[in-house]
Amino acid sequence: MLRTHNCGELRKKDIKKDITVCGWLQSSRDHGGIIFVDVRDRYGLTQIVFDPKHNKETHKKAEKLGREYVLQVKGKVRARGKGLENPKLNTGDIEVLVDELNVLNKAEVPPIEVDDNKEASEDLRLKYRFLDLRRPMMQKRLDIRHKAAEATRKYLNSQSFMEIETPLLIRATPEGARDYIVPSRTVPGRFFSLPQSPQLYKQILMVSGCDRYYQLARCLRDEDLRADRQPEFTQIDLEMSFADEDDIMVVSEGLVKEIFKKGVGKNIKVPFQRMTYKEAMEKYGSDKPDLRYGLELTDVTSLVHKSDFGVFKNAEQVKCINPEKDFSRKELDEYVDFCIKNGAKGMAWMKITNKGMESSITKFFKPEMLKKIQKAVNAKKGVLMFIADTPKLIAEVLDRLRRKLADDLELYDKKELRFCWVTDFPLFEHDEESDSWVPMHHIFSMPHDKFV
Repeated sequence: MLRTHNCGELRKKDIKKDITVCGWLQSSRDHGGIIFVDVRDRYGLTQIVFDPKHNKETHKKAEKLGREYVLQVKGKVRARGKGLENPKLNTGDIEVLVDELNVLNKAEVPPIEVDDNKEASEDLRLKYRFLDLRRPMMQKRLDIRHKAAEATRKYLNSQSFMEIETPLLIRATPEGARDYIVPSRTVPGRFFSLPQSPQLYKQILMVSGCDRYYQLARCLRDEDLRADRQPEFTQIDLEMSFADEDDIMVVSEGLVKEIFKKGVGKNIKVPFQRMTYKEAMEKYGSDKPDLRYGLELTDVTSLVHKSDFGVFKNAEQVKCINPEKDFSRKELDEYVDFCIKNGAKGMAWMKITNKGMESSITKFFKPEMLKKIQKAVNAKKGVLMFIADTPKLIAEVLDRLRRKLADDLELYDKKELRFCWVTDFPLFEHDEESDSWVPMHHIFSMPHDKFV
């Protein structure tokens, strides 16, 4: 090997050792004749010292080094001077005093910075992908992907799953997007299709007796780019025979737990919380609710229909949310504008005070009704924010308002992960524009027995 250690490995215990490291030159600094160079590889960064009093030849070579030169450095590990340690680096307590320097490859001035803090445009990043992938952030992402794949295989193997590769050149099958087509050389005029997902082969494997199968499957779909999807992507594909819904959920929870533990060092709580689609929409206005904070929605339609407030009295549905903060009138007006921009006709509100509910609309409600509303919401302080409209629009607006309030009030830890299962989705929904029923969920989903 050309090196004895990588650039993220050396520690205090290695002081006085003769070592060799290889890597790319990240930066160079001349401090009064002594040159300090940071050498980087995918494991980390090590500070290298060229001192003319120690070795004039290597110091002279160091004067001509440029960014992204590929170096081999031989020298002795020593402690950094007192107060000069860098706590941000794993190797921040040591440096290497150079005895020998070999330039393995020179480099022109890079067209983009190999630096997470100086990100170039996407076009340049893709053009010089080999430089972009050198950035620590990109190296970390590759490492996470590798560890996630490793954890997936290890966990599923332990659960008696079999990893099976399925063909990429197949006949076209009806799926959600357009196929990529590959012409056949041996049979002119005929074509292969590239798989959008290995759906057909999963079914074949199940009826063949491979009761537990998985694959890190390559999927190719001729469709427009989306934030979370590109024409070519990888998905974890697995199938189970002789299993019920609970079996699938338990295996999936274990897989997610292992992926996050091994991939990014996070411990995920299992089992995941479960709720029906109906419950999710009623409480959070979303089928993918953020459970890191409260701010649940409350349906007060039956109560406010008995009021004299026309907007509420004639609405199909009225729901409210209770942020426990005393907002100023200016802040409330900003939330009203936010709701209007997101499709609502407006937003009514009532402040909770020691004297009871206060608002320009409380005059339309009897005192006992205001108490019933406050009790229904279980509101102790803050403000009640109301939206009146159709259930679909209310859900959309209050979901966005809920997320904005959580961000504005800093109600959760952004690094926290909270998973849940949302079950019993409707299979179809009515599309008002076409006046027809359209699939709302994955069309291959099996309905409950009572609906068959």
